[in-house]
Amino acid sequence: MAGPAAFEQPVMTPRRILGFVAMCVGMFMAILDIQIVSSSLAEIQAGLSASSSEVSWVQTAYLIAEIVMIPLSGFLGRALSTRYLFAVAAGGFAITSIGCSTANSITEMIIWRGLQGFIGGGMIPSVFAAAFTIFPKNRQAMVSAIVGLIATLAPTIGPTIGGYLTNLFSWHWLFLVNVLPGIAVTIGVLTCVDWDKPNLKLLNHFDFFGLATLAAFLGSLEYVLEEGSTNDWFQDETISILAVVAVVAGIAFFWRVLTAKEPIVDVRAFNNRNFATGSLFSFMLGVGLYGLVYLYPVYLARVRGYDSLQIGETMFVTGIFMMITAPIAGNLAQRLDPRVMMAAGLSLFAISCLELVPITKDWAFTELFIPQALRGVALMTSMIPVSMLALGTLPPERIKNASGLFNLTRNLGGAVGLAVITTLLNDRWDLHIARLHEAVTWSSTAATERFTALSRGFSALGSNAELAALQTIAQSAKREALVMAFSDVFLVLAVIFAAIVLLVPLAQKPGARAAAAGGGH
Repeated sequence: MAGPAAFEQPVMTPRRILGFVAMCVGMFMAILDIQIVSSSLAEIQAGLSASSSEVSWVQTAYLIAEIVMIPLSGFLGRALSTRYLFAVAAGGFAITSIGCSTANSITEMIIWRGLQGFIGGGMIPSVFAAAFTIFPKNRQAMVSAIVGLIATLAPTIGPTIGGYLTNLFSWHWLFLVNVLPGIAVTIGVLTCVDWDKPNLKLLNHFDFFGLATLAAFLGSLEYVLEEGSTNDWFQDETISILAVVAVVAGIAFFWRVLTAKEPIVDVRAFNNRNFATGSLFSFMLGVGLYGLVYLYPVYLARVRGYDSLQIGETMFVTGIFMMITAPIAGNLAQRLDPRVMMAAGLSLFAISCLELVPITKDWAFTELFIPQALRGVALMTSMIPVSMLALGTLPPERIKNASGLFNLTRNLGGAVGLAVITTLLNDRWDLHIARLHEAVTWSSTAATERFTALSRGFSALGSNAELAALQTIAQSAKREALVMAFSDVFLVLAVIFAAIVLLVPLAQKPGARAAAAGGGH
């Protein structure tokens, strides 16, 4: 057992720690840039004279490109080394951010966003991989807390930062804010990251067919999930075609990576039971993380009429409780069985959703405080043991590839979750509107009394008073139906997360890193 012991005592120098901090800043930028833009799409749409369907591609282009790069980063990290891959990614992110801020048309913006997403995707898995290769095992729980905090905090506070920047300056600053940190991260990584070496010979075996099938598979899948709910799913010809492309390319991709001499993505990491179960839980955390980051702003905007700044201020509660919980959870992770922490975190997530079931049109900051606080605690309590379970016991030489797959599952969970949540929300909204229309008829005493009272209130409009009263009642019914649909979605999420807790025993308690892990070094 001397091999692993030797490996698990890497030399921790201030230089390496500074390099890791620089990488964390880069990852924060890459993840933040998804949600920081989502809160200000209306301003971008107006600034570029784009249609609502065109401006949605500002998000979609970034997500499609990022989700292709994330699994590819494992191969590139081994070929180029962490140092050069991350430096190119951080520098490229700063350059493409300038491109986004100077775009004069929606076409230019979409191109720059696609490039920005592809480059940014290379930074995220590299940080997770570094956390489990350059720190000794007794430090990995606390480092996982830091990385987990960044991965979950960035999308949570994105609407807040985006709202402030847009209100104080303009939408251009959503991108310009990346430039100086991007330059600093590039310099910091080139100066301080030194824990692995390039293996350029791997590039001689670069699998272009594997890359093509990977891009077609994940790109088509992401588009179908992103756009399906707004385009009636398979009623739309483009969605149907890309769904077929995703299936065919997916089959070709898995055949290729399982038979290629040097696969572009090593999916054999899923043979490890803990990595497979950890990735499953990562997928579910993606559903909860990105799903609720979507649901809260939609409720606050459509029902409460909040602007992006008010939405950000309301949602910041989750971020505060995540920061409070991170060091506590990191400390507990060094002492507790990670399966116990996962079960506690997932249960808290279910409770936070259950707390939202009684939601009404009048809920605001005060009523949303406890559910948001519970969600913040739940995310940190879950994320740390999930990453330790998935990556903490793998051989070091497999961690880079595995980290890409692990992060991919979280992003796919977010995409699937958003697609299901949006579809469910719209379907339940339609159902509740139909039920309310059946209930609100001229034979209903309450409805006629309400109509009479409103007509009197609009008496100054003369002959239009009754029409205004009917419109007010219709809008009120639509709003109530939407609130009831939100309640249904929160109940479904609560049930799903409660059910996922039952799968925790599938994971094995992590032991020491396999002996082969150390022997390889």
